[in-house]
Amino acid sequence: MLKFIDSNQKNFSKKLESILEIRKLKQQNQSSVVKKILLDVKKQGDKAVIKYEKKYSKIKSKTNKIRFSQNEIKSASKSINKRLKKSIDLAFTRIKKFHSKQKISSFKYKDVLKNQLSYKYSPIENVGVYVPGGTASYPSTVLMNCIPAIVAGVKNIYLTTPALGNAVNPAIIYAAKKCGVKEIYKTGGPHSIAALTYGTKTFRKVDKIVGPGNAFVASAKREVFGQVGIDMVAGPSEVSIVADKFSNPEWVASDLIAQAEHDILSQSILISSSKDLIKLVNHYLKLQLNKLPKKQIALKSLKNYGLAIYAKNLNKIVEAINIIAPEHLEICLKNSNHILKKIKNAGSIFIGKYSPEAMGDYLAGPNHVLPTSGSAKFSSGLSVNDFLKRHSLIKITKSGIERLGPSVINLAQHENLEGHAYSIKIRLKKGN
Repeated sequence: MLKFIDSNQKNFSKKLESILEIRKLKQQNQSSVVKKILLDVKKQGDKAVIKYEKKYSKIKSKTNKIRFSQNEIKSASKSINKRLKKSIDLAFTRIKKFHSKQKISSFKYKDVLKNQLSYKYSPIENVGVYVPGGTASYPSTVLMNCIPAIVAGVKNIYLTTPALGNAVNPAIIYAAKKCGVKEIYKTGGPHSIAALTYGTKTFRKVDKIVGPGNAFVASAKREVFGQVGIDMVAGPSEVSIVADKFSNPEWVASDLIAQAEHDILSQSILISSSKDLIKLVNHYLKLQLNKLPKKQIALKSLKNYGLAIYAKNLNKIVEAINIIAPEHLEICLKNSNHILKKIKNAGSIFIGKYSPEAMGDYLAGPNHVLPTSGSAKFSSGLSVNDFLKRHSLIKITKSGIERLGPSVINLAQHENLEGHAYSIKIRLKKGN
């Protein structure tokens, strides 16, 4: 079932990169359609938001109420069962505890010339959270995007999820209420990204937008970046699992399927030093897929993008990992210590046979909003830092400018910026 590639083949790294590129090309940028929607919402506000929501969600209802009332929020929150509520509460506590340890302290110091230099942090004021609807309607998305903002000290969190004329997932509303979300809107798609960016009569204008979405939502976030901040432009989910002859093939197969059921564009990769294990994993994939409710999604994902890499030594395993730069990396080896030191590119790393990626998706503690499609080579998962602004403060003394100013003048004149140089010179004149 999984496509097979041998790391001992000539030009292995190029072959692997070309296989990965095929999937990236499928994640099409919808910018031409999206640009029109963004402009329409900017000009017409709520009217355009409602028009596109009804068009793309195929809603026949005449309702134009795109914000949840307090009564609707209370009613939906009360309707979830006690077991699910308890699980959300546990996840909230664990995720908040982990993110609370990320807080960074401001600092201040004086140099030998008594110049005062400092670094100050302040939270973003208004944040918009996008939560997909339909088959990808997850309360975990609410928690993972809102909690780091809460810890950072963001005052106003606004959330939007497709629910106009449709039944909303009450667990999303409960999670949003628990996170202290100020307002919840009932729309999705690129028009909601536009509404959060520009503001409308109903939607509050925000400073940063976070949260996952389909290709249209991702494209909209890319287009509005610069007018607002965004977390990242994320693609479909992915996992790479490193396993050896001691690994449980049934467990490995279940973890590959867990990722594949997200989306037909999801990617599940097995890296192993054992060809026998690869055969057994393929066997269990077929058995487990037959019992899976989302069999067709997972099957397409595994057939089109699933991959088994045979790597007989540690260096080849590490090479494959660092080329893939997976969103999620599971290390199911008898001894993982020797490989961890050499891994440079991965979003979140799960160590040992009792650490399936699903634990990280829900309540281990670290964030599940992670870089995809190889972007772990240069970026990291969502954190408290993403909701903080950093300000440098500079206070130069008279003796400081007298001692340092001449060097500034030299550098400014070298760069042909006489205005810069003069702003120093004027302060160094006698009598000042």
